[in-house]
Amino acid sequence: MCSGQVNPPPVSPDLSETPPREECGVFGVWAPGEEVAKLTYFGLFALQHRGQEAAGMAVSDGAALVVYKDLGLVAQVFDEPTLDSLRGHIAIGHTRYSTTGSCTWENAQPTFRATAAGTGLALGHNGNLVNTAELAARAAAEGVPDVSGATTDSDLLTSLLAARPDLSVEAAALEVLPTLRGAFSLVFMDEHTLYAARDEYGVRPLVLGRLERGWVVASETAALDIVGASFVREIEPGELLAIDDDGLRSERFAAPTPKGCLFEYVYLARPDTTIAGRNVQAARVEVGRRLAREHPADADIVIPVPESGTPAAVGYAQESGIPYGLGLVKNSYVGRTFIQPSQTIRQLGIRLKLNPLRDVLRGRRVVVVDDSIVRGNTQRALVRMLRESGAIEVHIRISSPPVKWPCFYGIDFASKAELIANGLDVEGIRRSIGADSLGYVSLDGLIVASEQPRSRLCHACFDGEYPIPLPAPELVGKHVLEGIGVRVANTERAVNGDAAPKLPRGYGAGGALTRP
Repeated sequence: MCSGQVNPPPVSPDLSETPPREECGVFGVWAPGEEVAKLTYFGLFALQHRGQEAAGMAVSDGAALVVYKDLGLVAQVFDEPTLDSLRGHIAIGHTRYSTTGSCTWENAQPTFRATAAGTGLALGHNGNLVNTAELAARAAAEGVPDVSGATTDSDLLTSLLAARPDLSVEAAALEVLPTLRGAFSLVFMDEHTLYAARDEYGVRPLVLGRLERGWVVASETAALDIVGASFVREIEPGELLAIDDDGLRSERFAAPTPKGCLFEYVYLARPDTTIAGRNVQAARVEVGRRLAREHPADADIVIPVPESGTPAAVGYAQESGIPYGLGLVKNSYVGRTFIQPSQTIRQLGIRLKLNPLRDVLRGRRVVVVDDSIVRGNTQRALVRMLRESGAIEVHIRISSPPVKWPCFYGIDFASKAELIANGLDVEGIRRSIGADSLGYVSLDGLIVASEQPRSRLCHACFDGEYPIPLPAPELVGKHVLEGIGVRVANTERAVNGDAAPKLPRGYGAGGALTRP
């Protein structure tokens, strides 16, 4: 067994240099006779939109398990010689955006642990646990070693799974998974078996596909399409799958209580993905139609903010009868602006990301369809840019309800204080961004467009109804494990009579519910 990892690149403390980021994507394949590393590479490529901070994969040939990961995009981390060297019949892969733990090489995934039995265990995680502090305390009490330097809930989970010498990985998973609270769609593996698991709420998507000579699991059906796998079914909430030489087997570790993320339909998932039987593109077009009925406008042209606003703009134009046009050209190689780290960069980001077509806009009343407003900086700059390009009226239409609450289940929107809809009503937001009118689709309209029952969806970012109970604010958030480390160090300083304790430089969503 070996764990091969590239040298970590230097990480600048300057937040403006933090890579673009989203949430996470996972991929796994069990396919004897196939080039599983290359299948995983293309699967991760299809999931790149879900995470742009880091990428990695683990591969096993039945004797050795090798992990290769680095900060950067999939195409930056892997090249042809590297992929050729990763030989085997089982692989998992991960594209990362950090929802727990900082953006460092140690926190890139897959995570790796040597088990007490002497085998290897690698794991990739999409989602976010809300009882990380509790799990960390349990691991410390049980003497679970922490040797990686990572500060993620995923790494902690890997340690817990690997720490049972008396149990197989499968049996350990059936013991550990029921103790987790929060959102998790997992792929993990040892030298011989591919595993996949999904939390009892099914917050993040996870699907199973069939190859001619094997099986694939992935965050989205689009990744199955890319590697030529046929869709079999979704991995059910509360289900653990194991795939090895004996075939595929399924076990339940929790009763399902489905609460799929509604924001997947708005922005996160690819339009060519299907979630719970509903094609994302079709859902977004229907949202646009409903938006046109709920918030009509007297205008000359409907344009999208590409690319996430495009399907809803098509629906708005179809329903309203206003011609659809292309008024903004996107530079596809610039990251999404709402997830860049500083306000200065966000404000510059709109200029880097979008360029107006002045001949299309000049002298016209324009309806602009976008997927969401988080902080408002993008829309404010966009409205200004459209007016400078000759638009005489700018009517903003948003294909989601106002985002008022932070997400603790795998999306790092912002703190409650940074969410513009938390402090302003719709008219206040309209004035803030400088639009002639502003309309959001209703929550009911969005849910109907998803074709899912309200009871099977998580819409906490819109209405604050969190389906998974949250712990105390100081025990949840992106940097919770760094915070635990600081608190331990502070205690040691106090005992030794050292200087005043030092506090963490930054914070995540931990205080988002209590900060103004």
